[in-house]
Amino acid sequence: MREGFFKPEYQTQLPQATGETFSMCIPPPNVTGSLHIGHALTVAIQDALVRWHRMRGDQVLWVPGSDHAGIATQAVVEKQLWKERGVRRHELSREEFLREVWKWKDEKGGEICEQLRALGASLDWDRECFTMDAGSSVAVTEAFVRLHKAGLLYRSQQLVNWSCALRSAISDIEVENRPLPGRTELRLPGCPTPVSFGLLVSVAFPVDGEPDAEVVVGTTRPETLPGDVAVAVHPHDSRYTHLHGRQLRHPLTGQLLPLITDSAVQPHVGTGAVKVTPAHSPADAELGARHGLGPLSVIAEDGTMTPLCGDWLQGLHRFVAREKIMSALRERGLFRGLQNHPMVLPICSRSGDVVEYLLKSQWFVRCREMGDRALQAVESGALELSPSFHQKNWQHWFSHIGDWCVSRQLWWGHRIPAYLVVEEHAEDNREDCWVVGRTEAEAREVAAELTGRPGAELTLKRDPDVLDTWFSSALFPFSALGWPRETPDLARFYPLSLLETGSDLLLFWVGRMVMLGTQLTGKLPFSKVLLHSIVRDRQGRKMSKSLGNVLDPRDITSGVELQVLQEKLRDGNLDPAELAMAAAAQRKDFPHGIPECGTDALRFALCSHGALGGDLHLSVSEVLSSRHFCNKIWNALRFILNALGEKFVPQLLEELSPSSPVDAWILSCLAHTARECERGFLTRELSLVTHALHHFWLHNLCDVYLEAVKPVLSHSPRPPGPPQVLFSCADVGLRLLAPLMPFLAEELWQRLPPRPGSPPAPSISVAPYPSARSLEHWHQPELERRFSRVQEAVQVLRALRATYQLTKARPRVLLQSSEPGEQGLFETFLEPLGTLGHCGAVGLLPPGVAAPSGWAQASLSDTIQVYMELQGLVDPQTHLPLLAARRHKLQKQLDGLRARSSSEGEAETQGQQRLSSLQLELSKLDEAASHLRQLMDASPSPREP
Repeated sequence: MREGFFKPEYQTQLPQATGETFSMCIPPPNVTGSLHIGHALTVAIQDALVRWHRMRGDQVLWVPGSDHAGIATQAVVEKQLWKERGVRRHELSREEFLREVWKWKDEKGGEICEQLRALGASLDWDRECFTMDAGSSVAVTEAFVRLHKAGLLYRSQQLVNWSCALRSAISDIEVENRPLPGRTELRLPGCPTPVSFGLLVSVAFPVDGEPDAEVVVGTTRPETLPGDVAVAVHPHDSRYTHLHGRQLRHPLTGQLLPLITDSAVQPHVGTGAVKVTPAHSPADAELGARHGLGPLSVIAEDGTMTPLCGDWLQGLHRFVAREKIMSALRERGLFRGLQNHPMVLPICSRSGDVVEYLLKSQWFVRCREMGDRALQAVESGALELSPSFHQKNWQHWFSHIGDWCVSRQLWWGHRIPAYLVVEEHAEDNREDCWVVGRTEAEAREVAAELTGRPGAELTLKRDPDVLDTWFSSALFPFSALGWPRETPDLARFYPLSLLETGSDLLLFWVGRMVMLGTQLTGKLPFSKVLLHSIVRDRQGRKMSKSLGNVLDPRDITSGVELQVLQEKLRDGNLDPAELAMAAAAQRKDFPHGIPECGTDALRFALCSHGALGGDLHLSVSEVLSSRHFCNKIWNALRFILNALGEKFVPQLLEELSPSSPVDAWILSCLAHTARECERGFLTRELSLVTHALHHFWLHNLCDVYLEAVKPVLSHSPRPPGPPQVLFSCADVGLRLLAPLMPFLAEELWQRLPPRPGSPPAPSISVAPYPSARSLEHWHQPELERRFSRVQEAVQVLRALRATYQLTKARPRVLLQSSEPGEQGLFETFLEPLGTLGHCGAVGLLPPGVAAPSGWAQASLSDTIQVYMELQGLVDPQTHLPLLAARRHKLQKQLDGLRARSSSEGEAETQGQQRLSSLQLELSKLDEAASHLRQLMDASPSPREP
């Protein structure tokens, strides 16, 4: 950060500079919170891609920022004020409250940025922005004014999602549609007792003029009965044909209501008759508009009943009023039953309250035309969604998009730049006159034109509401790069790339950005959008505080004791029942806390999952396994540095040529790894990259090559070839690893001696990323295929050693093949074969020649036999009883498995696999016992190894 390596201006000076640009903005996290493991996945993927592009030579801009999170932040500060000072928001002036919010933001709002730095996120921190910064405020105001002038933003009285607990409109994405199977009791904010949902109440509406006739309707919301203005039936429903045009008596007020017919009514649902409440139901609002029915608002902003309901209900909580209405219906003999009814209940995700649909005068953005352009962007390929199956969700969302309510009844946020022109003698039925301007002076000029009166004589009252947080976050990619003040040096960084988790949230946010961006700037904010997986726990459960399975990245990287985890739960806002359940789950999952795993291990584990597929199930044990992998790399570098010595001078990469077949093999593996890493980054499938790197470092380099060259390095004088190969493996291997494990790679790469010639890069983060083309001359696929046969032979030799418990002995080995071509394959690798198999001399036995007597035998294939010397290395009298004991134990397991399989009907595949494995093991022990008995007479006592 200090050297400016993460700034695009620095990257133009890199020797490998391509002239291409790559830009991305971080999905701005809420300033109120701290990052969870889902954020860590986003950061790990984004940073890996950013670092790869930077090392590749592209000019990279990754913009950091955070969202002011209007509702969440206001709620946090309100709770703090009440807890610390016993003060409610409305006891302060708006200005005083906002000072408290900014104070809180300055003191505690930087936690996320510190977490991002700790995760190694290589953002351009000098360009950090906040959605309430001055630049963002200018962009928000400009967007509002331009949209209003274009006729795309208007004020109207419409139904909105309303949270009574927050006393504000909320967005669609903040409404959680919770399915209920039937009767379900819920505790809701502000309601004194639990409320039952998932019930259908049947209510009789008497037919006017016919004492014994009635129409029964079913409703899940009896509290809205005072707002009913009609009853509707399907025009072809024969049960009600004779009542067309009749009047019904309201069961509570006795007022006459029309029975109307509408084809939208579903005759086979319930009784086929529905109550019409236009002021509290989107479907009823459409039906009422078709029939010219005026709405009656009977639920107030705070969730209490309005004066229209009468004195007996006015001021009551709506769900308390529900019970009172039910009692009144029973008393009047108009209650017709109660039954379980599966339903979907809209819940405010911010407060947990049931969402109401209320008629409010609010500001709306017209989305149809802009939505069509967003659809076209994906269909034409200008905007790429990855994985491609998300295109279906995108198409569905924009095909059903409605106008967007952008008003919020909060104090924390961007104040709407709209003003009410206050007329002293306005007529009661005259519509309010609203004007919009970047400043009050500009709004006054607009008002003067509209009214024909001098602006100085007009009284303007600014809208007290603020804009939906999604409005400013939808402008984030533009405001972060200077729009609308257009910074020419950054204009070339459009379009950006974006990653996010959870398709619903991404479609909502990206959809808003695409709509506003193309409308306001004529540019798409993104060319590519990557939707990665949602992180779940190892049991497949979604991360939830009440389940106790939410993981803080810091707890994984630094480790944490169980006691601290439990304290964090207690400091949260869970109710006693949820707290007990979450604490118990934590004790079960983390009985000893979480061990320290390190940042690189967490990043590597997160990226190792197929991020483009289904949900990601993460366990701490996986991250711990990645930590062990880090340790393996560390120890490998320690060995390599020791092998190089102090006076080692590296060769240039293009001048290095292998001096032995095993050197050629490891360099071919390295070239193959570079090719796979490049493929993974280009397709953004980082699991390909992690798999390739894990296989190279662990299985190719550490397990094979380092072991194979140890004897060679002990020769005096030491041959020059292997140290040069070791250096290249370390240098190239660490640069391939750097985007995923920046801390470990930097630390170890800085310890390598520099190559001669041009000065080395000051940091691995700006060193050239190894390209597949530059290493292609090392790639020998046929050599790798041949060496894989050698590795198979190594496994056979190690298995033989284990069977005969040859812990220290180095037995001689002979290989025999009936195919002449295979002899040459092994002849090339006899020395590493002996070294890796922990054997002595390895030789070839000509075809047809009998094997030495008493040597152990194993088949490598149908054409290749392996023989291992036992004479003098094994004491048959000592080992035969040990083999017999092992055989007895395995036979007991086999018998038990057979009995269990037959009685319990165990799955055939599982049972057969285990049976086959035990039978194979027994046959090996029987063969070993046979060899040992042959040795009994030949060599009664073993020689020293």
